[in-house]
Amino acid sequence: MIEIEPAGVIRPAAVAGLFYPADASQLRSSVKTLLEQAGSPRAVAFAQNAAEAMAVEASPPKALIVPHAGYVYSGPVAGAAYRLLAKARGQITRVLLLGPSHRVAFAGMAATSARAYETPLGVVAIDQEWLSRARDLPLFRVLDEAHEGEHCLETQLPFLQVALGDFKLVPIICGRVGAEAAADLLEALWGGPETLIVVSSDLSHYLDYQACRALDEKSCAAIERLDPGALGPEQACGAAPVNGLLTASKRRGLRVRTLDLCNSGDTAGPRHRVVGYGAWAFFEQSAKLAPDDAELVRRYGALMNDVARCAILGDKAPQPSATLPPALKRAGASFVTLRKDGSLRGCCGSVTARRPLVEDIRANATRSAFRDPRFTPLQPIEWGQVSLTVTLLSPLEPMRFENEADLLSQLQPHRDGLVIEDAGRQAVFLPAVWEQLTGKEEFLAHLKAKAGLPRGHWSPSFRASRFITTQTVEEPLLHAI
Repeated sequence: MIEIEPAGVIRPAAVAGLFYPADASQLRSSVKTLLEQAGSPRAVAFAQNAAEAMAVEASPPKALIVPHAGYVYSGPVAGAAYRLLAKARGQITRVLLLGPSHRVAFAGMAATSARAYETPLGVVAIDQEWLSRARDLPLFRVLDEAHEGEHCLETQLPFLQVALGDFKLVPIICGRVGAEAAADLLEALWGGPETLIVVSSDLSHYLDYQACRALDEKSCAAIERLDPGALGPEQACGAAPVNGLLTASKRRGLRVRTLDLCNSGDTAGPRHRVVGYGAWAFFEQSAKLAPDDAELVRRYGALMNDVARCAILGDKAPQPSATLPPALKRAGASFVTLRKDGSLRGCCGSVTARRPLVEDIRANATRSAFRDPRFTPLQPIEWGQVSLTVTLLSPLEPMRFENEADLLSQLQPHRDGLVIEDAGRQAVFLPAVWEQLTGKEEFLAHLKAKAGLPRGHWSPSFRASRFITTQTVEEPLLHAI
């Protein structure tokens, strides 16, 4: 475990006058111009797509990927991202800012002991208390040297200062670290609608113009499909935090929109040796606004049950058609529930969409039948007494609350499923559990017990996310296919 204590130092501006204007008035004017300008025709088209996404999501982006070169080179692309925060002033009060280390080689992810970052526009306080939430992660530590002189985080701050006004900063420099570890850090510091995640990264470096465009187009496609396996240091200097964001976004079902994609040959440099720049916005899907799974279940519910049934019975049952509809091949989260003579006989599932829905159903059916730790493995002699259902989960909606009473007041019985996380423990209840419990207090108390937490447990790090579900018609396990 590491201890993070606010030190009495301010991390001073290191690249003012180099990457951006050192004069405060000139800097503010420059940033406002970059936020207001329309950009290239391609950027305008990207921005229209992002605006449509914001209209659907009815909220600012949860996360941004933004370049960090000198403003004359990448400023227009950065502006395409930060202008999406125009209506978030006062709502976003914390920014989790991650970027790659260009000066210091190290493994893991590094915080700073400084109490603030400084730019010509003023001082941005560091939220050391929030940083402490990640202190038990094995690859997380304090390393002030990684922050000294590093430009990737500093270049983002003037944009954030102009767009958001007052906010607290959570700055992280990433060294050599895998996507899963970086995603775990993001999960620990995710927060609610008050927290914005910004990943600072340029794309390919020092290729000729056409080669850069070709490689960056592939990187753009990988980001749009949330594929961390396709991005390495050659594709993006910030590949480590970018891949962490892609992994966390896939876990949580975020949607991504490309905002701009160009290179220094398009902005202010020669074309024989260029650097690529891109900007992307990631949107959470509220459970209230989740895609309607009712139609999916209406059309393919019987097929979903068949997929679960065949995963359990194996070659003892006819297999569903190998030609599955595209809707079952998209990423999805499901639970498979088995009942024997009306009593629970197995229930396992996924709370986040990490694989194609059909694969998720198969895996969870097998777990429910043979690896639910509460029950012995299902035997053939029981098959005739067992029924099954498949439940689809909406993307998780992180909840924002001040205390347990506030959390309980937001819960909607018989509608909300709930995931709780604290003290390294996690548990989930589907909405169907409401049928067995008398009220909100009992629902939460039993969920805490399932997580191995005391009934009265509460702490500042307690997290909860809700979701809604759609369920297939309950059918016998031996139902004819």
